[in-house]
Amino acid sequence: MRRELDSRTSGGIEVRLLWNPGDGHVSVAVIDTKGSETIELAVRDGDRALDVFQHRYAYVAWRHERTGAPPMVCDLAA
Repeated sequence: MRRELDSRTSGGIEVRLLWNPGDGHVSVAVIDTKGSETIELAVRDGDRALDVFQHRYAYVAWRHERTGAPPMVCDLAA
């Protein structure tokens, strides 16, 4: 069961900082409450969790530029 460490909402975008105590992984979920898209961005080794939380779009763009990998699209309600 993941725990929410922080969250904020602005302009129909909800951002959540999530921690899984079972495996220690941290991620940032970005939910478009006006649309239907949700992405989840893993906080990787060497990343600062609060930086990813505050600057999520920069991390998505930077990772895509370096690796070509898109963020994970998911359904957090599942």
